[in-house]
Amino acid sequence: MANVPNLTLNDGNPIPQLGFGVFQVPPEDTARITGQALDAGYRHIDTAEMYGNEVGVGEAIRASGISRDELFITSKLNNGFHEPDQARAAFDRTLEDLGLDQVDLFLIHWPLPTRYDGDFVSTWKTLIEFQKDGRARSIGVSNFQPAHLARLAEETDVVPAVNQIEVHPYFTNEAARFADEAAGILTEAWSPIAQGGVLDDPAITKVAAEVGRTPAQVTLRWHVQRGDIVFPKSSTPERMAENFALFDFELDHDHMQAISELDKGEEGRTGPNPDEFDYIPD
Repeated sequence: MANVPNLTLNDGNPIPQLGFGVFQVPPEDTARITGQALDAGYRHIDTAEMYGNEVGVGEAIRASGISRDELFITSKLNNGFHEPDQARAAFDRTLEDLGLDQVDLFLIHWPLPTRYDGDFVSTWKTLIEFQKDGRARSIGVSNFQPAHLARLAEETDVVPAVNQIEVHPYFTNEAARFADEAAGILTEAWSPIAQGGVLDDPAITKVAAEVGRTPAQVTLRWHVQRGDIVFPKSSTPERMAENFALFDFELDHDHMQAISELDKGEEGRTGPNPDEFDYIPD
């Protein structure tokens, strides 16, 4: 089994470059599916309060018998709890639901610039508290645009360790990635295969045929070689194993370029625009 390389966050902590995402995994199936991912070799699990499945992730961790120091667990703040006192209570629930004393990474899930009078800075300062008290080893953001990052830099002295954003060949999201890189923030790519939308693209199937890999593998490998952290999601052990097998081959410059040229700009986005997204769950 190939070893997943670690990258180093700007706070000095290591993070595995490949993780397993549990977005849209039903709560009743989460323990089983996460357990299968752990069996396949994944040690980096990405969940969120809004996914409603932190309890199942915790069950899988306990059932796995894997030492806690071998695991990297991420969760994210529910959009409904950006106000500091609510964020504190929500983080307490995250730890309780996961059955952990500490998460490796905790994120603001969305900036919500049209909510809370546009104040995501006080939310960020609350996450800084979690890192200072040791209950979050690292803290970061998700779906933050360059302007949102600039505001955090202006009003606080703690730089997010990561920014988890939509990135895939149809939406390379270069402005956000460049802003991350300039600030020393690692980019995490969600929806890395555009919800499967890129897998039949002729350019990707051509690369896959030339290197003897699946379209999903070459797309995920493209992310890895660009230096991003990636979270494929699957509910079948066979696909989990396929998505894990990314570190025993490389794409050459022409292959990388052919995939990058598929970018459609804003038209390629599959999820909400962070400048407008204001969803708060019931």
